[in-house]
Amino acid sequence: MLNAQISIVKILFLASFSAFLAVLWTPILTHFLYKHKLWRKEARNKTIDGKPAPVFNKLHNKRETRAPRLGGLLIWVTTIFTAFLFSLLAKISNNFWIQKLNFLSRGQTWLPLATLAAASMLGLGDDILQIFGKGKYSGGGIRFTRRLIVVLLIGIIGGLWFYYKLGWHTLHIPGDGDIEIGLWYLPLFLITILACWAGGIIDGIDGLAGGVFSIMFGAFAVIAFSEMKYNLAAFCTVVSGTTIAFLWFNIPPARFYMGETGSLGLSVTLAVVAFLTDSVAVLPIIAGLPAIEVLSVIIQLISKRIFKKKIFLCTPFHHHLEAKGWPPEKVTMRFWLISTILAIIGVAIRLLG
Repeated sequence: MLNAQISIVKILFLASFSAFLAVLWTPILTHFLYKHKLWRKEARNKTIDGKPAPVFNKLHNKRETRAPRLGGLLIWVTTIFTAFLFSLLAKISNNFWIQKLNFLSRGQTWLPLATLAAASMLGLGDDILQIFGKGKYSGGGIRFTRRLIVVLLIGIIGGLWFYYKLGWHTLHIPGDGDIEIGLWYLPLFLITILACWAGGIIDGIDGLAGGVFSIMFGAFAVIAFSEMKYNLAAFCTVVSGTTIAFLWFNIPPARFYMGETGSLGLSVTLAVVAFLTDSVAVLPIIAGLPAIEVLSVIIQLISKRIFKKKIFLCTPFHHHLEAKGWPPEKVTMRFWLISTILAIIGVAIRLLG
């Protein structure tokens, strides 16, 4: 009981510390971003299938070219810095609390931290190319197939690590128990990584992605804590804390956008955290909104390809609601509420196990 109480203090302190630290260095980041004009010079003008995107352009042309990208740096740089800061302090100090605040551990946090760094760096490269209009598709950026290959490599390495190094080969079904899936664990891991990566498209309205990601990582912090994986819970709350700090500056009018360096890193890391907490079965619930967003894009593409007409005015789904006349703030706040409800349901179901 005492250890759990100390861990609660640790988790809450680290969440608060990371949020405060992120807010503290935001002026430095924003000064750099605005000084070097690190924003897209024109809005995306084509859909994912290469067709013109007049509805999206009408909604976002001015919005995308008035604030810089790369705001995601605030999240992952602060998270990684916080992890290594307290790890270093724990090595040079014998203070009880300093030792406890170190949440960098090989069994719980090395893998999600490495994933966050790798995926965020990939997103950073894509953002930079988009800013300077270089790349293989309209607006610039890293070619889709190349990004896909890197994400696949992350998924393959992660899956092999879980299966062979950690010995994971079961899928937990809440209320039922563990199901032996053997080598099927590897494709499951890969598919989950790809699905979460696709879910990064929820970024697109001021404050939307920041709120939803913060809620999702908060949900997995609760699950990790219930499993006594206190370091992993601390990692999740640090991510959630830095995302809340990002959100403070991203609510309308946004000072900067998350960009791929934020959404790609967070979405892929979310999948790894789901596996570390053995919660893949409830991931589609906790991440229900990103799943709906991806599904709306898939439905739209199929309908346009087969029936030659659109189901939605614009995709992902949050842009459809904007096109229907919903103010961006209404879409964002209602998505926050829905995400909170889905997170509560997902955590409740997971705790049945």
